[in-house]
Amino acid sequence: MTAVAARADERDLVEHYFDQPWSDGLPVVPPTPARVAAVLDVLGGHPKELVARIPPRWGSLTRELLAVNMVMAGCKPEYAPVVRAAILALADARFNLNGIQATTHVVSPLIVVNGPIARQIGMNAGGNVFGSGNRANATIGRAVRLILLSVGGGIPGELDKSTLGHPGKYTFCIAENEEASPWAPYHVERGYAPEDSTVLVIGAEAPHSVTNHISDDPQGILDSIVSAMSTIAHNNAVLGGSCTVVIGLEHARTIASFGWTRDDVRRYLWLNGTNDWDEVSYGNRYAPPGGLTYNRNLPKWYPRQAGRQVPIVFTPDDIHLFVAGGAAGRFSAFLPGWSTATTPVLRAVHDDVLGPSGDGRELGCSDGSCRL
Repeated sequence: MTAVAARADERDLVEHYFDQPWSDGLPVVPPTPARVAAVLDVLGGHPKELVARIPPRWGSLTRELLAVNMVMAGCKPEYAPVVRAAILALADARFNLNGIQATTHVVSPLIVVNGPIARQIGMNAGGNVFGSGNRANATIGRAVRLILLSVGGGIPGELDKSTLGHPGKYTFCIAENEEASPWAPYHVERGYAPEDSTVLVIGAEAPHSVTNHISDDPQGILDSIVSAMSTIAHNNAVLGGSCTVVIGLEHARTIASFGWTRDDVRRYLWLNGTNDWDEVSYGNRYAPPGGLTYNRNLPKWYPRQAGRQVPIVFTPDDIHLFVAGGAAGRFSAFLPGWSTATTPVLRAVHDDVLGPSGDGRELGCSDGSCRL
């Protein structure tokens, strides 16, 4: 076959993939045998070996299918360990991928990478961190989405029932800016060593921008984030669960200059990020006698009375906090989560890395069920 004919065949394949129900709506790279083999060389193992079952269709993701989807997304072969780790984290029963794939909510899995591998494969942790322009971020997140579509069957209007969705359902993958952060990396504070590489998956809405160009103390900056958190409109107010906070570098450095730790920040946000009972319950006008909070996961023992402040999330550990973004600009972001029906999962990129328990199993996979 001539080079011209080969290029024509590839163009035909691109058009063919556009017509498939599992297409994400963007052009894909045709998964030629040579390209797939290059990814399989990095993954290792037998091509037909099962990696995970992907809900809601519960399709079988083999190593070969993982490689095919990576190629179609535009990944380099060296991204394979990160994509594989993200898929295994998503497949953990506690994450409840089945619910997230099928919900009417806008939620999408956010992937956050920590450790040396993020730098080795050239991930963006700096300016425009949630935006375009970086191949690793874009294609790792896209490969995961293509797998959720093609193997999991999460096709919009069919098994994916999201009313609105959000742009993160194309790709939603970032790295923490460890080098510029004034605090230890997220995974180190969760018990891993600095030289370990990890992937966190967490259900998240799109980023809600937090702007504060005035405050020169921690309280002022964090009160702006509290303001973004304290609304009855997002799902944490409705159903509790976990959320993500991304603090920009200028904000992080100001906060840390006063000696505040990452844990101090999470506790401040937890204590102050609340909603008023009267607002959450809509003044009881839609409820039977005695009132009914809109947050259906609020514990039964929690006082339901006028003037009471209702927490956005139930513990400081439900706030997953990262430092990311460019050096200039006093901006941060709040990303509401989904509900208590999902638990964020953190796992090592490489299977031979001991988790915080020291037993060779990754955090978020304590029974070993998601290991190959």
